[in-house]
Amino acid sequence: QSTDHVSGEQYRYALTNFAIAHQKVEEQRGQLEEQERQIARLQARIAALEGSPSGTQSLSGPRVAGGSSVDDFSIKNTASQLERTINRWASDALRLGPAPAAALQDAALTDLAGAGDTVLFTPDARPMMVQSLLRHAMAEAISDGIINCLIVTSSAESNIQLTRIHEHLFARDPTVAAVWRRQTFSAAVETVSPETTWMIFEEHVPSLAALLPGDGPDDPLGTFAVLEQAYKFSRMLHGAPAVAGPGADTFYRSFVPELASTLYPHRVELAKRCRRSERGELDRVGATIFPGLVKVSRAAPGPGVALGTTTQTVVRRAQVICECALQA
Repeated sequence: QSTDHVSGEQYRYALTNFAIAHQKVEEQRGQLEEQERQIARLQARIAALEGSPSGTQSLSGPRVAGGSSVDDFSIKNTASQLERTINRWASDALRLGPAPAAALQDAALTDLAGAGDTVLFTPDARPMMVQSLLRHAMAEAISDGIINCLIVTSSAESNIQLTRIHEHLFARDPTVAAVWRRQTFSAAVETVSPETTWMIFEEHVPSLAALLPGDGPDDPLGTFAVLEQAYKFSRMLHGAPAVAGPGADTFYRSFVPELASTLYPHRVELAKRCRRSERGELDRVGATIFPGLVKVSRAAPGPGVALGTTTQTVVRRAQVICECALQA
């Protein structure tokens, strides 16, 4: 009968290797514990910069209103409220505005980028089409003038400079940019002055602004109410502390698909049924009634990825009426 046995030399060799392996495991465990301590100190530092009362609260998960991190539900709920306000404004501008529908249509087409490619809007100026066009014009003004520009002060020049500073910081270090952005918004004005608000609207849709009352104290068409609500939406997107994880170093930008541009399902959501698409035919954007939102982040390093490259992830598709539905 044979028995399994090892020599003394083999036993000592195995024992030595086990001791070395155990030592390496202990070293790795110590390194992980040190990393956890460093992360905790970093969280505490970021929380201090944000003015958070807790050292880890701002990066550990969502918080409630007043100091909450922005989440998908908050975005959806606030965006839906703003979308309804824009629709009401467009309806009132068409119904109560001092200019006829044809004049409003011509002014909006003059202001909108890419409007020359559309052939939908005819001189008879159908009310539904004009209202959709007004919603598109307001969507562009909000997107370019408010969401994509950090509105921190009542000075347009200062806001432009702050936006450029953020872009520069983000290109160098997204984490620093995120802390700077939230800290900057913690000192932002609660409300933007009426002069600055109207200047934003006038800058992006000058022809339309010339036809609408903008200096009345009662805001008869609700133009200031729309822009003020848009500012609060922007402040929610840019000013809230981020949650932990890859999204901590991202920021939001909005986009508005141009008139007559191609319908891309991953970027647009149809507000009305598109019969052409159902038949497999190509259709185009008739009007964008609410901007879409993307999260901008730094691309992960890798082969062929240039330093500073960014990626955009659609988190809310633009609300669009296609050409065939607009003509129906």
